[in-house]
Amino acid sequence: MPFSRSWRHHQVEITTVADRPHLAGAALDAGPWPEFMRHNRVSEAYFHRTLTAFPSTCLIATTPDGQVVGDAHAVQLAARPELPTGGWEQAVVWAFADLHSGVRPDTTCALNISVAHHLQGQGLAAALLSALREAAADLGHHTLQAPVRPSQKSVEPRTPMAEYVARTRPDGLPYDAWLRTHARAGGEIVGVAPASWVVAGSLAEWRRWTGLPFDASGELEVPGALTTVRCAVAQDQALYVEPNVWVLHRLKVVGGSRV
Repeated sequence: MPFSRSWRHHQVEITTVADRPHLAGAALDAGPWPEFMRHNRVSEAYFHRTLTAFPSTCLIATTPDGQVVGDAHAVQLAARPELPTGGWEQAVVWAFADLHSGVRPDTTCALNISVAHHLQGQGLAAALLSALREAAADLGHHTLQAPVRPSQKSVEPRTPMAEYVARTRPDGLPYDAWLRTHARAGGEIVGVAPASWVVAGSLAEWRRWTGLPFDASGELEVPGALTTVRCAVAQDQALYVEPNVWVLHRLKVVGGSRV
């Protein structure tokens, strides 16, 4: 059954990929994305497969004329005793390992939510998050996990993530806008995943990805990065280890269905 959402002055239909498989992988102009972020090896191996492996927790948002204006991807897995320090990468590996081993999933893990550039900041991301919570609960899952990439952290890459996450506004909500959206939806910040997204490459690759010289060893600031990139000139290598924030959404289900 489609998730229908009325969003501001636009009627946006949000459904699962299982409901509209012909729209899976449709082009979405979500604006600029740091090129270096496209070179995570776990993502290269698995991300495109989420649409066919977990169509009931991958979502698509369209306008009345059929334009795709948003999407969300989430995997399904069996809950572990602790959330992994490996964050996004470890959750994806566990999900596909469970799938291939026939392990029954009881948890949904969100991987990303994207919104068309011209509609960002107007509530559609929150609507997609709400729909994803419902999709997970409809499967009888009691939790939606999310290794969140805080939207404003790249402005201060040298600030420790734990320190950044601890900041709140006078109303008690998180300082970061994307973390705030999760909190308003019912999510709880439960920890930091220090090695959630790793990008390793030669200096030539990093120069191509960023346009920066990468000619000095040390911790370098790169536009779009949440933390510094470690450059080792003698080894012809640079390494980016991105921390994310674990947010846990506890869902209420009764008899395998959401309430």
